[in-house]
Amino acid sequence: MADRFSAPPNGFGVADPKVATSMPGLEFLKGLLDGTFPAPPFSRWSRVILTEVEHGRVVFEGEPTDDMLNPIGTVHGGWTACIMDSALACSVHSTLNAGEAFTTVEYKLNCIRPVMPGMGVLRCEAKVVSRGRRIATSEAKLIDTRGRLIAHGSETCLIMQVSEMMAGG
Repeated sequence: MADRFSAPPNGFGVADPKVATSMPGLEFLKGLLDGTFPAPPFSRWSRVILTEVEHGRVVFEGEPTDDMLNPIGTVHGGWTACIMDSALACSVHSTLNAGEAFTTVEYKLNCIRPVMPGMGVLRCEAKVVSRGRRIATSEAKLIDTRGRLIAHGSETCLIMQVSEMMAGG
């Protein structure tokens, strides 16, 4: 059986931004799940993948390995930030209309327990808390296989029209 983290059925790559922004965000994210679009390249090294999506809610799963260790022997906090930001941002992405884009303004991460290789697959669920015309906020929890809270956080995203983004702002 293929390793779902290192060998997704549709490979790794970047979707054409014009195609991705021409459809609602939920439709695009569902395309990541069903193989219409490839997994993003960061998924290869981070072992973080999207596993569930609905309007305003996503789940990412990730598997920390020895390759992610920091000098003191725990998984680098950047890996935790990676899975959390992915989930937090994509929950907002799932609410976008065709022609809209977003960028992260800020996010906050609270690490409750250390992440270690061999913990198995960690699950990060994020939900949109508020979605306005220009600003959206989301919150997420990272849970281990025993149901323990590993980290939690929140994010603020700026929503804009794609034409506005292409014009620089």
